[in-house]
Amino acid sequence: MIEPLSQIQWLALCLAALSIGMSKTGIQGIMLMIVPLMAMAFGAKESTGVILPMLCMADIIAVAYYKRIADWKIVARLLPTAVLGFFLAIGIDHFIPTGQFRQLMGWTLMLALAVMIGSEIFGKENRWMKKWWYAAIFGLLGGFTTMIGNAAGPVMSVYLLSMRTGKVEYIGINAWFFLVVNLLKVPLQAFVWDNITWDSLLLDLVMLPIIGAGALMGVWIVKRLPETAFRRFIQVVTILSAILMII
Repeated sequence: MIEPLSQIQWLALCLAALSIGMSKTGIQGIMLMIVPLMAMAFGAKESTGVILPMLCMADIIAVAYYKRIADWKIVARLLPTAVLGFFLAIGIDHFIPTGQFRQLMGWTLMLALAVMIGSEIFGKENRWMKKWWYAAIFGLLGGFTTMIGNAAGPVMSVYLLSMRTGKVEYIGINAWFFLVVNLLKVPLQAFVWDNITWDSLLLDLVMLPIIGAGALMGVWIVKRLPETAFRRFIQVVTILSAILMII
């Protein structure tokens, strides 16, 4: 990370902190709009090292609020292949230039969108949801996308929407899953990719009050958002995020 930060970088950082807080406690998906902005401001891989500690802070806040609302069976089905996704991303890192990481993330999101559309078409008749490999694929894709760009949000959105989880249960499962996943990622990114530094951690700590404010806003908004509107919002934001990554 280059010092001092430009005005664009400070703006991206503040927007990221606010959006991360809101996303973790209610408005799932809003952070997806920030991922491409942070990638452009700091670099695709470098931005993941700045974002990850902020995600961990917001995850802790979210779990503290939604600690009793989660289906651990769903979380357990996703975690094993999510870890495999970490190492897949690390392996691909040696073959794909940093400049192409953003497009790779975008096309991965497009794949997730295709599955989302399919789940909407098949609805409750989609028998794939009950297969063991269905959760395994989404766990792998989630681990891969979260490692290369902290962009697993839409992958989990697709999976949980297809599972027909309720609004609050959806948020609770996300909170626990991403707390575990993001904490597991910290040593990999710090010691393998070397993109978490003392300077980036200091920036993240400066952003903590903004993350907290975003978390309070997320809780307030989600209580007033109907189930259908909540679902449609996630779908629209996922589509927009994928487009921004590719162009």
